[in-house]
Amino acid sequence: MFQALLVLNTAHSSIDRIDLSDGSVTTLVREAGPVPDGIVYDRDAGRIYWTTMGTPDFDPARPLDDDNVDFSAKNGSIESVALDGTDRRQVLPVGALTTGKQLAADFVAGQLYWSDREGRRVSRVGVDGTGLTDLVINPATGDKAEECVGSTVDPAANALYWTQKGPAKGGRGRIFRANLVMPEGQTAASRTDIEVLWDHLPEPIDLWLDTTDHYLYWTDRGAEPAGNTLNRAPIPAPGEPGGKPEILARGFAEAIGLAVDLEAGLAYVTDLGGSVRAVALDGSSDSVIAKFEGQSLTGIVGVQ
Repeated sequence: MFQALLVLNTAHSSIDRIDLSDGSVTTLVREAGPVPDGIVYDRDAGRIYWTTMGTPDFDPARPLDDDNVDFSAKNGSIESVALDGTDRRQVLPVGALTTGKQLAADFVAGQLYWSDREGRRVSRVGVDGTGLTDLVINPATGDKAEECVGSTVDPAANALYWTQKGPAKGGRGRIFRANLVMPEGQTAASRTDIEVLWDHLPEPIDLWLDTTDHYLYWTDRGAEPAGNTLNRAPIPAPGEPGGKPEILARGFAEAIGLAVDLEAGLAYVTDLGGSVRAVALDGSSDSVIAKFEGQSLTGIVGVQ
């Protein structure tokens, strides 16, 4: 079971640690970079990896909202640090990607995977920063439908999953699947093995894959009643669409990050309102375990 949670705090640009035994919060990494978003933890190596979205452009004369924040500049990065906060390294320097979103990993193979939102792609790199490879590249549509946000992988099944949330409150969110291994002779921009598993979702964000009971979990920050929720559904068979999602919890303030502790039977969800909620996978309980007043939280990962 998880002993602690690591959360990305965009207001303070920090990585904060929540001790699950007493709820105490400590800051593990200060100055984590502009708008940190996705985080994973390699237990064997004792290292944390995270993405940054980079510094946005905005018009100071207008309200600071989604319509006045432009992340299209290519200034995202991927960084790493030891669990005790020492030995900080850059996996990919600032400018190697556009907007780093959810980060996933296959630590057995030494690979990191992430969605690049404004870059309209899903990519991979070694934990040592070598072998940067694009796996999916979407054409520009001009309406944000092509922007990739969440990501997760199932190496044993040769499967890559990702979300495209679509326009804000647009009800055009989708969840996709493709092979981890690129089909021979194809490219990231022209591959033909991509499946749309779910369509017309509010705004799916981060993913978590349960390969034991074969469920896919995801957060959604879109409009209610189906948005601002934690969802799950059985993983569909190859070539089959996903079934109707089961909503496990509602009422988030823009749900973002997701970490599932199967042993404890709990999902932990962060939101842009600064809350961390623990949701029982059987629906029996739902509670706020930490509240960061006036702050926004994105990625989350459990530490055993």
